[in-house]
Amino acid sequence: MDTSNLTLRQLQQESARAMSVLSATNNNLSKFNQHANHDSQNWYRAVIDWYVQEYGDLPSLVGPGKDVELLL
Repeated sequence: MDTSNLTLRQLQQESARAMSVLSATNNNLSKFNQHANHDSQNWYRAVIDWYVQEYGDLPSLVGPGKDVELLL
């Protein structure tokens, strides 16, 4: 899955959906921090990439993430 074509807002929304299904423990969050290097967009991409590996597509399309309602 190529996340480079997603806008910043789409990255934020997709990663929020993915994080809602991940138990946010220190160990889980630190694995994404290793990819970020103080860049939030890289962090969002790392979260989305993890979700795609687990469920096969973007959180808004498949798996438990598609049922998450975001407050805008």
